[in-house]
Amino acid sequence: MFYNTKCDCGHQNPTGTTLCESCGNPLIDIDGRDILEMRYDGMARRSQKSNPSLLDKVWNFFSSVKIAVWIIFITLLASAVGTIFPQENTFLDMDPSQYYSENYGELGNIYHALGFSHTFSSWWFITLLFMIGTSLVICSLDRVLPLYRALSKQQIRKHINFLTRQNVTLVTDLPAGTDEIAWTNKLGTLLRKKNYRIHTDGSALLAEKYRFSRWGPYINHIGLIIFLIGVLMRGIPGWHMDQYMSILEGETKPIPHTSYYIKNEKFTLTLYDEQELPESIKAKGQIVPKTYETQAVLYHCTANCGDGAEAPVLEEVHKANIIVNHPLDYKGLQAYQFDYKATPLLISVKPTLSNPTTGETYGSFDLPMNNPKESYQVGAYTLTLKGFFPEFGIEKGQPISKSNEPKAPAFIFSVTGPGLAEKGEPYLYFPRQIDKETFSQDTINGAISQKLKIAVGSMEGVQFANYTTYLNIRVDKAMPYIWVGSAIFMIGVIMGFYWQHRRIWIRIDEGKLTLGGHTNKNWFGLRNEVAAALNKNDLDVLPKTLANGGNQG
Repeated sequence: MFYNTKCDCGHQNPTGTTLCESCGNPLIDIDGRDILEMRYDGMARRSQKSNPSLLDKVWNFFSSVKIAVWIIFITLLASAVGTIFPQENTFLDMDPSQYYSENYGELGNIYHALGFSHTFSSWWFITLLFMIGTSLVICSLDRVLPLYRALSKQQIRKHINFLTRQNVTLVTDLPAGTDEIAWTNKLGTLLRKKNYRIHTDGSALLAEKYRFSRWGPYINHIGLIIFLIGVLMRGIPGWHMDQYMSILEGETKPIPHTSYYIKNEKFTLTLYDEQELPESIKAKGQIVPKTYETQAVLYHCTANCGDGAEAPVLEEVHKANIIVNHPLDYKGLQAYQFDYKATPLLISVKPTLSNPTTGETYGSFDLPMNNPKESYQVGAYTLTLKGFFPEFGIEKGQPISKSNEPKAPAFIFSVTGPGLAEKGEPYLYFPRQIDKETFSQDTINGAISQKLKIAVGSMEGVQFANYTTYLNIRVDKAMPYIWVGSAIFMIGVIMGFYWQHRRIWIRIDEGKLTLGGHTNKNWFGLRNEVAAALNKNDLDVLPKTLANGGNQG
């Protein structure tokens, strides 16, 4: 427990002070060491306040280095757990619960159920980051303010007990007849040549250099705080996106959570010639891609951007050829090429509605395999879309879609018009002939197949996509803050690593010199500097005798 302590010099020190703020005389020997603990120069900190309030207790909790280490350890452990299996944001059109179950079994189910599949966007992980930031702020303020007060109000003439209990110390008699003030001033001149700032008070001297290095750790903290703020800002809507999407050749798709659409105009694949491949790969008969790129167009949606019946109004804003490591980049939105797949799939067809008995044709309509319209008007007939299955299948007697890719597309229309029931009659349509035969389209349609027929008249109305390209869409408006925080952190590391805060105090009392020196590291260098200055000032001293206990008097 700390008490208000009045020093022998008459200065009243606040609770928690271990070295007198005025003369440096030790007030309380906490650890009983001969060498003084010079951290914060013995100044009191708020976390040492007696009778703490609730706010003080919260302050004390976050100012504890031990607590900070535990929070960082728990965060690192959570981060490690989050990397055991892939996170959900790396999936392409997959149901997370199904993915973990199929690939990792019961362990995957537990992993997903506990929420580790979205660790880095979870509330508890963000809370841990916030606690680290809070700890950094409070730890810094609890220490940097006392240190600033101590270093900005340093007394030149220190207590003899303060000087003799430094790591670098010397007590000796000056030659008889020495002018104490002149000797002190000459020593100050010698130390000034070593980049020390000199302050004198008669025969007392304080020499100091590289004080700025003491702020290195706190500059580190500022950098880390800005870095964490940047990470947390990624949670602001529209500030961060790291999402994967697949897009067929010739297809236009909306980019999730944005007002942009992207079109894959053309995908180009170039393979290595056989002569360019090593023998090991030739023997396996592997096909190795040399380059692949997507000719992409970026659109901005200006109207009808939702899932309504009306087609969105798109305005072209950017065009780019996306190659690996050369993304499309527009106002912070980036689209990276990261994979492709050869998948000959239908993009759209232009079927004709006709009467199979008379051969009469009523008209044609464009039918895309992605986002078809809710209804089509063909002559006197209206085709209302009741169901769309990109990859048609039947499970337990019910139609289902096995995936979102148009591998076996099927459409269920309700057709109204002349010769049909007023409420409409259902019509199942398969664009591909093989699917018509596999699922017996005419048999399922029954009587309506004798009245109406939907079929593609020629291949001119059929559009195929030979490739599916996979894009990684990224938006990261917080990245500049993360880079700034990282740069500030490195500045702090350099400040603390390459420079050392060095201080030398001397006082001369009736011909007796008492010297004390302190640095936060590299004691050998400080002893050498002090010994060299003393030797040039007509006082022969060996560096090793300056270590605490070396006495020349």
